[in-house]
Amino acid sequence: MATFVIGLLILIAGAAVYGKICENVIKPDDRKTPAFTKEDGVDYVPMRTWRNSLINLLNIAGTGPILGPIQGILFGPIAFIIIPIGNILGGAMHDYFSGMLSLRNEGMQMPDLIKKYTNGTVFNIYNIFVCFLMLLVGAVFIYTPGDIAATQVFGFSGAPKETSTWVIYAVIFVYYICATMFPIDKLIGRVYPIFGAILLFSAVGIFACIFSGGYELTNLSWENWRGIHPVAGTRFIPVFFITVACGIVSGFHSTQTAIISRSVTSERQGRLTFYNMMVLEGFIAMIWAAAAMAVMNKGLADPSTGPNSVVGIVAKDMLGNIGGVLAILGVIVLPVTSGDTALRSLRLMIADYIHLDQRPVKNRLYICLPVFALVAAILAWAKFSPGGFTVLWRYFAWSNQTISLFAFGIITIYLLGKGHKIAPFMSLLPGAWYAFITFSYICNAKIGLNIPMNISYGLGIAFALAYSVLVYIKGVRLYEAKTPLEAAAVY
Repeated sequence: MATFVIGLLILIAGAAVYGKICENVIKPDDRKTPAFTKEDGVDYVPMRTWRNSLINLLNIAGTGPILGPIQGILFGPIAFIIIPIGNILGGAMHDYFSGMLSLRNEGMQMPDLIKKYTNGTVFNIYNIFVCFLMLLVGAVFIYTPGDIAATQVFGFSGAPKETSTWVIYAVIFVYYICATMFPIDKLIGRVYPIFGAILLFSAVGIFACIFSGGYELTNLSWENWRGIHPVAGTRFIPVFFITVACGIVSGFHSTQTAIISRSVTSERQGRLTFYNMMVLEGFIAMIWAAAAMAVMNKGLADPSTGPNSVVGIVAKDMLGNIGGVLAILGVIVLPVTSGDTALRSLRLMIADYIHLDQRPVKNRLYICLPVFALVAAILAWAKFSPGGFTVLWRYFAWSNQTISLFAFGIITIYLLGKGHKIAPFMSLLPGAWYAFITFSYICNAKIGLNIPMNISYGLGIAFALAYSVLVYIKGVRLYEAKTPLEAAAVY
């Protein structure tokens, strides 16, 4: 239990200290936000701070901070230390700067920020990656909550040939269509407080039971740190950082910041809305990692057999039948409230790319219909193909982390362009780390190039160095290209 508590203290103290450092770099002020300067009643809509923060939390917290830590805890209690450190230095910083860059650029979507701070080639590569990721997110976040609801709530089999499976999928699908089409304050802004209450009960209830239920959590030692996954046989680096994504770093989050940057009413809300909500997601990841270890040590579950079954065992063993169902609903809420905004943000990105006004309903339909047709096709393939979901999840996890390289890169370029000397390394170093992680993973993985791990490490290091040099040079050139007056104005 001591290692878990130390991890929680790192998360809380780190958020207070590093969050303030990030805020001091940006220096939020009283300038008018896009919610006022571009108000349109659909996407640019002023909303209250608590509502924006809650929506952002539910946007970014899908099944990643639950299913990832459940699988990652098989590497041992090292997860209790790596999750909070990575969250503070990487994930929360990534989310905060991404959100603030969007705020200071009229609510720009990430693709437009990429184009502004890099070039057309990087912009086109990013668009391919992000569209691929958003479609995968939409499919994954129908599949996982649908199956959990079918098996853990209603007692169905969740089999692909069962009518009940597709009825549940269809209900989630219809909600996604409505959330993608309607103005943000008409549906998402109204149902999210309800979803938030369910999530709060789930997280707080399980957290309390970990301490009060007599569960045993293993403390970290040299003997119980597993550098090799006990089931898959894969190495801690890079697999842990791909598996436990959303509690540490998630590139998907940067794609969601524009949705909220268009409804934030003051820059001073940024730290709570972007930084602290990612910290809260890290807390959720810590809870589920601990809960998985607790039931594993009690002999009730084996995370290696699949994380979905562990979710049900944790919820019902810790909170009883009724409380367990509510806790499972909290788990279902997370992916549903990420899938809806993922597809909404994809609509906005495509609309911005082709310059299509989104106020007319018919224009939203032009984009939504083909998007949802593709999501339905991916979902059907994953459900009916043997091992289809496993492949889908692995590509989702890898592309999710790869997307973060673009956000880390433009944050570094932005800070260098503003004349900062030390601050750019706050984003450059985690960017370089994830360049190494993602490239070495795809080189070694069976879904990638299947190259031996030692060679993949060398290729990953080379890629990380190239990434760092190119990003740094771009940022320096941006600063040097400014007039003396612009270069002197750091903010």
